[in-house]
Amino acid sequence: MESREIRSKFIEFFESKKHKFVPSAPMVLKSDPTLMFTNAGMNQFKDLFLGNATADYTRAVNSQKCLRVSGKHNDLEEVGIDTYHHTMFEMLGNWSFGDYFKKDAISWAWELLIEVYGLEKDRLYVTVFEGDKEDNLAFDQEAYDYWKAFIDESRILNGDKKDNFWEMGDTGPCGPCSELHIDLRSEEERAKVPGKELVNQDHPQVIEVWNLVFMQFDRKSDGHLENLPAQHIDTGMGFERLAMALQGKHSNYDTDVFMPLIDAVSKKAGIEYGEKEETDIAIRVIVDHIRAISFAIADDQLPSNNKAGYVIRRILRRAVRYGYTFLNLNEPFLHELVAVLASQYKGFFDELESQKDLIAKVIKEEEASFLRTLENGLKRLEQIKQRLSKSGEQTIPGQEVFELYDTFGFPIDLTALIAREHNLSIDEAGFEKAMNVQKQRSKADAVSEKGDWITVNDEASVAFIGYDEVATDTTIIKYREIKEAKRTVYQVVLEKTPFYGESGGQIGDTGLLTSDTETIKVLDTKKENDLIVHFTDKLPENPSATFRATINEDRRVLIKGNHSATHLLHAALRDVLGTHVQQKGSLVSDQVLRFDFSHFSKVEDEQIVEIERIVNDRIRQNIALDEKRNVPIDQAKSLGAMALFGEKYGDFVRVIIFDPKYSVELCGGTHVNATGDIGLFKIVSESAVAAGIRRIEAYTGPKAFEHVQAQDKALSEVRDVLKNPKDLTKAITDLMDGQKRLTKIIDTLYAKQANVLKKSLLEEVSAQDGFNALVAKVLLPNADGLKKLAFELKNEVENLVAVLAADIDGKPQIAVIIADNLVKEKGLNAGQMVRELAKEIKGGGGGQPFFATAGGKDLFGLDKVEIKANEMIAAL
Repeated sequence: MESREIRSKFIEFFESKKHKFVPSAPMVLKSDPTLMFTNAGMNQFKDLFLGNATADYTRAVNSQKCLRVSGKHNDLEEVGIDTYHHTMFEMLGNWSFGDYFKKDAISWAWELLIEVYGLEKDRLYVTVFEGDKEDNLAFDQEAYDYWKAFIDESRILNGDKKDNFWEMGDTGPCGPCSELHIDLRSEEERAKVPGKELVNQDHPQVIEVWNLVFMQFDRKSDGHLENLPAQHIDTGMGFERLAMALQGKHSNYDTDVFMPLIDAVSKKAGIEYGEKEETDIAIRVIVDHIRAISFAIADDQLPSNNKAGYVIRRILRRAVRYGYTFLNLNEPFLHELVAVLASQYKGFFDELESQKDLIAKVIKEEEASFLRTLENGLKRLEQIKQRLSKSGEQTIPGQEVFELYDTFGFPIDLTALIAREHNLSIDEAGFEKAMNVQKQRSKADAVSEKGDWITVNDEASVAFIGYDEVATDTTIIKYREIKEAKRTVYQVVLEKTPFYGESGGQIGDTGLLTSDTETIKVLDTKKENDLIVHFTDKLPENPSATFRATINEDRRVLIKGNHSATHLLHAALRDVLGTHVQQKGSLVSDQVLRFDFSHFSKVEDEQIVEIERIVNDRIRQNIALDEKRNVPIDQAKSLGAMALFGEKYGDFVRVIIFDPKYSVELCGGTHVNATGDIGLFKIVSESAVAAGIRRIEAYTGPKAFEHVQAQDKALSEVRDVLKNPKDLTKAITDLMDGQKRLTKIIDTLYAKQANVLKKSLLEEVSAQDGFNALVAKVLLPNADGLKKLAFELKNEVENLVAVLAADIDGKPQIAVIIADNLVKEKGLNAGQMVRELAKEIKGGGGGQPFFATAGGKDLFGLDKVEIKANEMIAAL
């Protein structure tokens, strides 16, 4: 039975039992703070189990994309080593939300496996929960009794909390479960060792196929269990394992789920799968990992250096490393598998087919980048291994692990993996020590002497009032002096302040602190933990005085315009480029806004135009700011707020909305009262900053207007030069075409001139003892002409040694050319000669023994070059 049919039969069976088919949720979770990835089919139904949401159905069936590489469920290290663990896998499941419970779940599972799929019941075993004293849970007698109606009691096994109490994570819905295991061994092997002795013992042929979870508890954060509002059914059957059982294979990888990918990798590497365990493992790792990587990118999670993106990058690099090390795949290859994968899942998971080009481009960029790192790092690691082998040591020192990390970009887990493969270990404690030393050194470089805080009022607390006020009367809580290597810094903390401390990409405010007797300039403001620190030009003379804190309001106005424009830009990028766009960093200042975002290719000119149009449309609409403070984080997410890169969020957040259908973001920065205050938005550059990361810089308000004016002025000047043509583009095109024609004419004239020059030079060639010589000073239009002339002379004169001292557009250049036979027989070297001659024009150069050139600064030195060249030739 082909895998497509296996999946279809499962869905059709439960649809016949009045289950609603629900499409797979994304594999990469964006809204659940307890999970990074979907690790089970029930994740998308979590709120239904908890009673927090309702649906128009009480029964559901689907095939869910899952990823288990982090947290409680982490199968990464087993993947490829055995034949039944995977990073990404499909989980076939059926659910009941307060409808049927154990009886129907058990009877339908048996009916499907035996009557629909035709599995042999004497190969099956089931497990039931034996109870747990810690959680005060009893033996699952109810499940046991239902199973007795279908299977011999000798095949019903007790399972402990580890195997038979299913939990999604540290918290959330959970409950006892019954697992179905199948023994795929031969009849002879089964006669020797009963299958029940191998259940849950990691035997590759006695495996769990289906888990029926009886969801009835909610695990709270303190560990205790509470009853859910209703009892539910949550089942999960490994699609790949079921295919193995139904297709009579001994490995998941031998099924049609993986074989097209295995064949593609084998063909690429020129290695037959099944011949050698080492290469088989590598191939299994690759075909497993390409699925996880591709589905993650399809779900809008690009590889990166943090959180979910780091996990995907780690999986990708693991696959590349196995291909590089064991299959001699030294060029990017993973991306070529995307088309094969998309074809396999076409018709069910069509997101791969629709995004296959995007996915392949992202993967190829990541591969190329890591291969460069890998090659350099592996060379260094090989040197370390050889040294350890000679000394008999078994541990890679922490300092060298840190060197691989710091210099070659090797993650510590990759170094540990390679070390294990060579029976070595790594000194993790030494690595951490080296890391801390670097951090301390960085701190020492930044600060040489930090003064103690001088407290003025130790009972006061810091309050930021800058959202509503631009000036206030306040007092100083504390201050200090910091002597750095190149300057002295003064810091002041105020009891309440309108100054915004740099955070979330927005720069800090500047302004003044004024008392009756002094004025202190605030040069910058930063947020340091819970403090807002003002950097000043001096320390207060009377720290206990009352100060008027006043920000530079004109500067703040410009900053607010840029920050609000950043939100509008973010929304427009997602609108034009796709919802895969995510912020990866930003700078919001009074001069410019800079926005880094995930995207696989250059933003095209027409896309830039469209993005600008959308943002400026929103500005002209003068959308009023809807600011919500102290909003519970869950409520903010329910509003559709997007968490921005680099922000730290607590239980209560601030939400910035410019039209709830357009831009809703969590943000602690300052913003305009309405989008019309921004005035104008103009993108000035778009570039790449890293693989898969693009950067846009833009101006707003007066700065944007100045930029547009400058562009308009330049355009006006061009019009004036061209005598105000009606069609400026055509006029410029005609001018360029004319220039091309003139260039061709000039090139022709130069060629004729060069031909005349060559004939003249041929007459100057003089016969020496065993060779012909030419030293001449020439005038040529470019360096290419000099090179061409030199080689034409060499082709027409036998045994030639020629030195040409050229004036090229007012700059001196020398060319030395020598016949090949003279280089070989007399040991002459044009490179040595030209380096010596270059001294006369205050320059340098080099080249090959038969041809070399040099440039310099002293045009008048060419006469000396001629004299010296003649002396050198006379000495040959």
